[in-house]
Amino acid sequence: MTSRSLDRLRDRLKKKDEKIVRLLNERARISIEIGESKKRAGLDVYDPAQESRIYSRLHAFNEGPLDDRALKNIYTEILSASRALQKPLSVAYLGPEGSFSQAVAAAHFGRSSLFLPRPTISDVFDQIERSKADWGVVPVENSLEGAVKLTLDRLLSTPLHIRGEIFLRISHALLSTRKDLDGLRRIYSHPQALAQCQGWIRKNLPHCSLCEMDSTAKAAQKVAEDDEGAAVGSSAAATLYGLTVISEGIEDNPSNVTRFLVIGKGESRPTEKDKTSILMGTRHTPGALYRSLQPFAEKKVNLMKIESYPIKGSMWEYLFFIDFTGHVQDKKIAECLEDLDRHATFIKLLGSYPMGDPQP
Repeated sequence: MTSRSLDRLRDRLKKKDEKIVRLLNERARISIEIGESKKRAGLDVYDPAQESRIYSRLHAFNEGPLDDRALKNIYTEILSASRALQKPLSVAYLGPEGSFSQAVAAAHFGRSSLFLPRPTISDVFDQIERSKADWGVVPVENSLEGAVKLTLDRLLSTPLHIRGEIFLRISHALLSTRKDLDGLRRIYSHPQALAQCQGWIRKNLPHCSLCEMDSTAKAAQKVAEDDEGAAVGSSAAATLYGLTVISEGIEDNPSNVTRFLVIGKGESRPTEKDKTSILMGTRHTPGALYRSLQPFAEKKVNLMKIESYPIKGSMWEYLFFIDFTGHVQDKKIAECLEDLDRHATFIKLLGSYPMGDPQP
């Protein structure tokens, strides 16, 4: 390609960029008007259901060569900037900075939001319940290690609802102030992260003691002060806290995905691709669970998850966390819940929300 033909292509790009900037600002002005309308109607600036519909519409428009994921990443930041023009959006997450919760919150809400790191999962819930944050992001389960019990504990008691879900592929690294494995005596991380890397740790650092922390980012902070310690965490945390990445991809199984919940006040509207989560109790009699769930089978509703949860103070008594496809406003879902109410001893609707992509 000659220099002249390259210049012509760049000139074409320049004209496209000028048009894109003009259209983005036109879009921003419309967003401001929408924000004013939302304010008068008392509606939230961020509407998970509406944004899910926007992404579905974009995918329908998309003819390539950008794939749908790349287009969504671009529009996440466009929507984030648009929301910021309407009202600054605050999002609490399990911190400190550099945690996987921060990464998934930024990827979902965009970088024009205000992110508030909290020391524990319970603190994330507290921030929203006390109106000190608009939204929260918390981990709820991992594909390898199962449920995050602290999140389930708070879902039982909180008045908040699940408003969305996000899946994140987790890749762990070993971080330290040292340059190699020599001299390491302690490994810090969140209990689930340590469990996800237990095979690698046994093989490479069998002599090290394992130290549990509230988050992988908190572990990175701790290691910055311990020259005989290493942390299991993200490469981003290494950059943030001035650590060396000794080894990357140390998780035992590459199919390591964590599901996060977006929690907030209010309820999400139907999108035609929704999931509903409930908490249910049954009578302690043979067949009680079967009879409770039978209406879902009869109406061909897909049960995506059933997990038992021990009731505190009642030995061998359980509640069940259940996820299924559909929205509580759907006719057949409403009928299923009506039937369920006749069999269950306890039902709590945790939320109906746009279904996330399980293959991030």
